[in-house]
Amino acid sequence: MATSSNPGSGQGYRGSFAVMTSLFFLWGFMTVFNDILIPRFKEAFTLDYYHAMFVQFAFFGAYFVGSLIYFIISATSGDPIAKIGYKNGVVIGLLISSTGSALFWPAANAMSYSMFLGALFIVGLGFAMLQIAANPYVTILGEEKTASSRLNLAQGFNSIGTTLGPLIGGYLIFQYFAKTGAHGAESVKVPYMAFCVIFLVLAVVFFFIKLPHVGEGHIEGGAGALKHPHVVLGVLAIFMYVGGEVCVGSAIINFLGQKSVAGLNADDASKYVAIYWGGLMIGRFMGAVELSEIRAARKQLLLVVIPLLAWLLLWVAKSAPLAALHSDTTESVMKLWQDGFMANWSVFKTYLPFVVLCWLLFQFGQGKAGRTLLIFSLTVCTLLITAILVGGPMAMWCIVAIGLFTSIGWSNTFALALEGTDIFKSQVSSLLVMAILGGAVLPPLQGKIADVTHNLQFSFIVPLIAYAYVAFYGAVGHRIGRKHPADQSVI
Repeated sequence: MATSSNPGSGQGYRGSFAVMTSLFFLWGFMTVFNDILIPRFKEAFTLDYYHAMFVQFAFFGAYFVGSLIYFIISATSGDPIAKIGYKNGVVIGLLISSTGSALFWPAANAMSYSMFLGALFIVGLGFAMLQIAANPYVTILGEEKTASSRLNLAQGFNSIGTTLGPLIGGYLIFQYFAKTGAHGAESVKVPYMAFCVIFLVLAVVFFFIKLPHVGEGHIEGGAGALKHPHVVLGVLAIFMYVGGEVCVGSAIINFLGQKSVAGLNADDASKYVAIYWGGLMIGRFMGAVELSEIRAARKQLLLVVIPLLAWLLLWVAKSAPLAALHSDTTESVMKLWQDGFMANWSVFKTYLPFVVLCWLLFQFGQGKAGRTLLIFSLTVCTLLITAILVGGPMAMWCIVAIGLFTSIGWSNTFALALEGTDIFKSQVSSLLVMAILGGAVLPPLQGKIADVTHNLQFSFIVPLIAYAYVAFYGAVGHRIGRKHPADQSVI
């Protein structure tokens, strides 16, 4: 197996990095469909909050199982990625996800909730392989000190997918296929068959393209990754981060549907899910700039231009008259789009101050991954406390705006945990991806609290505790046990 060339030569890896971003977009687009499936299945199968959240348990539980299998193989027989290469790891992940997507069709025909969960589990297994291969590959396509910047940029494309997913998914599942007579669970059949085909096409593409062998070829057994204390603490941080993020995203539609908050129907609320995930897009692109080595003047310019353009993109996307594309209206689609754009000014006028706050917090972060993680996680905790204590529009916007400040959590935590792990990067990656189990465990816990207390608002105490731990990892956790941490000055 070919060994790595100098990973510091980032100029030669731009093409490879661009190819990998397509994967981040795709799994972002598809993962956020779970937020649409939860209220759809809750209605179709008459579920309570606890059982509806099993959608997330099946999907993110697969990450844990798949990553655990990978880690066991790595510890006993050597790192699989070192044997087969990053490219083949991606191809395998795509084929598994394609199989899971295809199973949505028989699950819909049988009207079986358990079959849907099984299909989601298989999709999640494929995504686990994609995450194990793609995340460390992106971090080593350049120097280690700018790994957080590259991962934030890749995750920015992931967030474009999570922004468009609720808009398109909400329209297809709640409107388009409902109007064609595909009510209830049947409305998900065609979207997931489309995913099946897309995964197959991408698997073929990745099989034939050439990607550089970076950091491959050194095969060593044992659980060396667990010898690093900051890795162990980082695994728990990823568990908490993903669990907290998924808790908030999963509960938004039902939360905004409450009369004490906004009283929105599921279709309208799904558009606010797009704003939530769109906030991650804004924050991650800003994080890619802030944590890079771009010249100071250019960096400050981009930190202003990027969030404004992304904010405008969200505004335009949310105003899209998707329903007009499947109706008999004689009005111009562009005219309807313009009317929707103007009507949404009040919404995005309210959102803009949160974008400005995000810019300000990046200034306080000073381009340091740990410091920025601490500041942003504490901000999320503040927003959650406010949402728990108050109601109405204030609670609504605190929850929706969390997307902006949870944005850099995955990238910064992942990159900080990978630092200094050398040949065990893929093994560390499998442990971190295993920790995505948080997305399977914490949402049902939140749902159970909501059912028992009959108070969905109070249930946000679950992500509040999760983000408090992430703040700890950003402050000191990532430095524990390290001789020369790259981000020593946090405060």
